Amino acid sequence: MVNFAVTVVLVHGAWADGSSWNKVIPFLLAKNLPVITVQLPLTSVEDDLAATNHIIADTEGAIVLVGHSWGGTAITQAGKDPKVVALVYVSAFAPDVGESSFSLIAAHPTPPALSTIVTDKLGFVYQTVDGMINNIAPDVPVEEARAMAVTQRRLAGKAFEQAVTVAAWKTKPC
Repeated sequence: MVNFAVTVVLVHGAWADGSSWNKVIPFLLAKNLPVITVQLPLTSVEDDLAATNHIIADTEGAIVLVGHSWGGTAITQAGKDPKVVALVYVSAFAPDVGESSFSLIAAHPTPPALSTIVTDKLGFVYQTVDGMINNIAPDVPVEEARAMAVTQRRLAGKAFEQAVTVAAWKTKPC
């Protein structure tokens, strides 16, 4: 158990927004932990870092950054802030300096979730309805997964190739 006051800052993954933490937030609040979610723009690694840094700058005291999936890329860099005392990666990307999400993905067999993405005319990627139901949210009721498919946020495809310049997990507890 943490013996000092911290704020938990939750950073969502691709195809989602801060509401993706709605089932986690009540558990943290029940422990009287302050909680804030970051709303990533999903337009570039730099923009996602800026959104995360904005919340860090506006938060007083110690912070534990929690990233899910794509959100791990943002916390990897934002975690260098002195207010950040720990990083939590929840099935998340944790790239090293010079690595991109694409380089991490390419080093392993293609995960099912990437076999069901579509790229729109502007270069943003999103999940098909079947991909959301079968690959992203197979553990939630089908109607909820369908709603997630309809409300998902699109991620700039170019962001997958953008490398990180800092790896805070090298110096912060994870």
